[in-house]
Amino acid sequence: MRHPTANETTRPQTSPHRLSRPLVPASQSSPYIHMGAAGDAPAERPSSPPAATAKRTLVFTYGTLKRGFSNHSLLQDLFLTGDASFAGAAATASPLPLVCGPYRVPFLLNLPLGGGGGGGGCCHRVKGELYSVTARGLARLDELEGVSRGHYERLPVEVVLADEGEQQVVEGAVAYYAHRGYAAEMWARSGRRGHAEYSPAVAAGYVRRVDRPQGQTFLEQIRVFVSSQS
Repeated sequence: MRHPTANETTRPQTSPHRLSRPLVPASQSSPYIHMGAAGDAPAERPSSPPAATAKRTLVFTYGTLKRGFSNHSLLQDLFLTGDASFAGAAATASPLPLVCGPYRVPFLLNLPLGGGGGGGGCCHRVKGELYSVTARGLARLDELEGVSRGHYERLPVEVVLADEGEQQVVEGAVAYYAHRGYAAEMWARSGRRGHAEYSPAVAAGYVRRVDRPQGQTFLEQIRVFVSSQS
């Protein structure tokens, strides 16, 4: 089965088309290489570009990795080495809690709807961007998101890719969720109200890592946040 890319024009359908395997854009370059702000991402780059046929993973970004935010510089580095490419604007297929934690850092929460999870009108289909990355690029993102340190965890997410008015459900994508060790507490601390998008207005007050107090780990900062009064 041929899988459409974000640049192809297709005829409108009456229901979303379901893609069972990750999209791999035909071009590995991106028109957004010069967009975004320098931020928290590590500066080092891989020594050599990967083969064009390298296995890729679709990553749904909803926070500071998006264009115009501080960590997009990491994706810009990965564009230059062929380890990432833009796949399109997307949104989660189902409502999910998106909240801000300490220093206005965004967290997508992997909590069930109802029964203390999202529920009612408290959640939205979260808007974001989809990127196709190689295994080497994925390792760089894992490091940024602190996967091995219990900051975030990379888990499957079902998203809808908008292409010329047609909505296509993409399976096999992943996202970086708040770690399950504190996700429920973060939701309660946020008043069980989520955002539809991590927009500049929502991100107002964001503090980069280098500008945060250096005497605490990020997990300690999260613990202080969730135990404090809103």
